[in-house]
Amino acid sequence: MQRNKYDIDETLDSPFSLKHLKRSFVYIRRHGKKLILSMIASLIASTLQLSVPQMLQHAIDYTVPAKNYKELALLTVCTAVAIVISLFLMRYRMWTTTEVGQDIIYEIRDDLFRHMQKLPFTYYDNRPHGKILIRVVQYVNSVSNLLSNGIIDFVLELLNLILIVVFMLATSPQLTLVVVAGLPVFFIIMFTLKPAQRRSWQRVSNKNSNLNSYAAESVNGMRITQIFARESKNEEIFERLAMLARKAHFKAGLIANLVNPFVENISQIIFGALYFVGVLVLKIPASFGMLMAMGNYSWRFWQPINRLSQIYNEFMTTIAYLERIFETMDEKVVIDDAPDAFEMPQINGEVKFENVTFGYDANTRVLENLTFTVTPGQSVALVGPTGAGKTTIVNLLSRFYDLNGGKITIDGNDISKVTLHSLRSQMGIMLQDSFIFSGTIEDNIRYGRLSASRQELMDACKVVHADEFITRAENGYETKIKEHGGNLSQGQKQLIAFARTIISDPRILILDEATSAIDTKTEAYVQEGINHLLGGRTSFIIAHRLSTIRECDRIMYVKDGGISEQGTHDELMAKKGDYYALYNSQLQEL
Repeated sequence: MQRNKYDIDETLDSPFSLKHLKRSFVYIRRHGKKLILSMIASLIASTLQLSVPQMLQHAIDYTVPAKNYKELALLTVCTAVAIVISLFLMRYRMWTTTEVGQDIIYEIRDDLFRHMQKLPFTYYDNRPHGKILIRVVQYVNSVSNLLSNGIIDFVLELLNLILIVVFMLATSPQLTLVVVAGLPVFFIIMFTLKPAQRRSWQRVSNKNSNLNSYAAESVNGMRITQIFARESKNEEIFERLAMLARKAHFKAGLIANLVNPFVENISQIIFGALYFVGVLVLKIPASFGMLMAMGNYSWRFWQPINRLSQIYNEFMTTIAYLERIFETMDEKVVIDDAPDAFEMPQINGEVKFENVTFGYDANTRVLENLTFTVTPGQSVALVGPTGAGKTTIVNLLSRFYDLNGGKITIDGNDISKVTLHSLRSQMGIMLQDSFIFSGTIEDNIRYGRLSASRQELMDACKVVHADEFITRAENGYETKIKEHGGNLSQGQKQLIAFARTIISDPRILILDEATSAIDTKTEAYVQEGINHLLGGRTSFIIAHRLSTIRECDRIMYVKDGGISEQGTHDELMAKKGDYYALYNSQLQEL
């Protein structure tokens, strides 16, 4: 069966390392005071609980035979007080670690999301969005318990184990040796299972990621799925991915659960050996109270070991998730402010490309030594065949990608040396596929400039005639928009995006197939708004319908990594070159 991108797992054979766990200590240290207090409370609670068998032994061996009822009453009260205080302290510990866990979730997720805001387009282009989302939501949730409870539990269980051994040695050193005799076998099993456990939980992480990615894309593309009657095929793919996730989780759980029954069985064997081997075979002297106390300690001794094995399983799972989280955090921010970056002054509008060379990969050049100058306020149309580099030119001007060679300046300022915010905040970009957010119509338009007044917002909508359909809507500008603008037509979404661009009041305007989804009548209205918007602004317009760019001050034909010809519409038609041929071919299609 042919594999698709959702069947592909990420690397499973990276060497085991604690580096991801060490990095997580950055978040743990921020809550060090609370965690230390929680640990102290747990230690006191454990000590109080371990004192109960000692009081029980004293009562059985000495107090009851002596019929000392006052001492028996005192021991009963002390036992009750120890239990109550330990329960109170454990409740405090649970409340504190839960609070810290939620704080850690918030901090990791916030850092992760902040970093994702700076990642380049290539990061999102090369990965299914579901694989990205599962890291922000599910994986962060999964690691929080270990980073708050798990680390404390690990330390506490080790200390608890030491305390139990101390109490056992104080009760009977010889019987203590019987209790700890099973440890070597336990460690052999643990170290044998460790590599398989880690690989199995990494595989679970991969399969869940694949399943989540396919589910997210299927939901987003449900309309296309039903149009092409692909439901049964999609169900087949989803069923296969779900089955792979099920098998991976089942196998990981099977390996993880091998430890718990082993610990339970060995604890029962040791419990029996305590009496049979210790007393009957080795003839170790022991009173009834001592045997009761040591039996209790033996049972308690294997509890922290069992818990440590469970923490280890959680640790294996969490390491797999931390790898994915920190892998995203380690993605390089390719486009970022230079250390000495300065604020771009208010843009006047002169744009220069000087020997610009660029390719999306090392083997292919889209632009080669491209040079041109645009004067302030000039409207420039970019035309040419698909893939020639028209959109690449405006992407480079907005610095969505860095150059392989050459330089781009605005008003003499190298755009690689100014801050991204000061550059992009003065540019308005209208794309062919305009994204509409969930919220109200007003929210989507105000996205261009949050400080805009309602009147400014309405004026922007009137310029592109978006107010006509907005005022007819049930709640006008407060009308709720469904996810991805599901309750709007493509043309309405584009008009809202137009208004959003206008309200940002850009100094440089970029229109990339901006009227492609608008009907001819509405396009005529919008063209008036565009002409109004272009006044005094440098603008770059990409359009396949050449009738929309006839009035531009300058038309550049992009071809073979450069500009084959440029001029006004009349000048290019007189040349009878590439533009002339393209224009006439469109006339023949009408």
